[in-house]
Amino acid sequence: MKIVVLGAGAIGSLFGGLLSKKNDVILVGRKPHVQTIKKNDLKITGKTNLKVSINALDSISKIDFSPDLLILTVKSYDTETAINEAKSIIGNKTIVLSLQNGLDNIEKICKTVDERNVVASITMHGVFFSKPGVIKHTGASETILGELNGKQTERIKQINNLFNNSGVETKISTDIFREIWIKAIINSSINPLTTFFQCKNGYLLGNQIMEKLVEKICIESTDIANIQGMKLSEEDMIKKTKDVIKKTSENYSSMFQSFKKGRKTEIYSINGKIVDIAKKHGLDSPLNEMLVYLIKSM
Repeated sequence: MKIVVLGAGAIGSLFGGLLSKKNDVILVGRKPHVQTIKKNDLKITGKTNLKVSINALDSISKIDFSPDLLILTVKSYDTETAINEAKSIIGNKTIVLSLQNGLDNIEKICKTVDERNVVASITMHGVFFSKPGVIKHTGASETILGELNGKQTERIKQINNLFNNSGVETKISTDIFREIWIKAIINSSINPLTTFFQCKNGYLLGNQIMEKLVEKICIESTDIANIQGMKLSEEDMIKKTKDVIKKTSENYSSMFQSFKKGRKTEIYSINGKIVDIAKKHGLDSPLNEMLVYLIKSM
């Protein structure tokens, strides 16, 4: 299968590298990363140890064909720009897969691409960008994907097999929007705290005050999700969040990584979106509001 990974930072490089073992993959990323990959190959260390020779470009405008699969791994605030830049290579049969954090990516993508071409996915893998050409896989976990309408189509089964055969443990969901909410709740409880306190994920469970704060944020975010009809258990979501923290204890959250590099964060597509939804229903979300304010102030 011909695959383009647009936004090949940490998570995009992990998936692209693994998929390249059995597929024709092109990574599209930042120039220093791309140049190093061209010179020294892509190196993945940690939970996955892999060195792969893979095609890499610094602009999607340099691609002159329509891929079978376009995997979007850009930050949520870049989604609209990225999908508009990719529009020229998206053919009638190109599947656009969102593998991103945040609650508003699908909505943004479907403004440009027919929703029949779009599928969604979430992953709990912990990865961070060591340096150009090198990423560290700090926490292995599952990946979940699904059609927007929840159907078990042949193409979603094909992508599922493609991922699993490449070493990416994956399963299909018949309610991918529920899975996106679960990931957003987990992110809302981990990412801003690790950014504000500038710590690894594991620190949140190594400190009683931090652990209690994680629980309270998780409960608030879950309550807002349930207003949207997600029917999630507060107890289950606390357990899922703590499980992710344990599995990625040595990881720096993607939000903290962005902050350290002096870049924008995805706070508005995660906690900010939760706040917006709460307000639409006339409810307060003081913890999420506080986190948005704190990260914005930094």
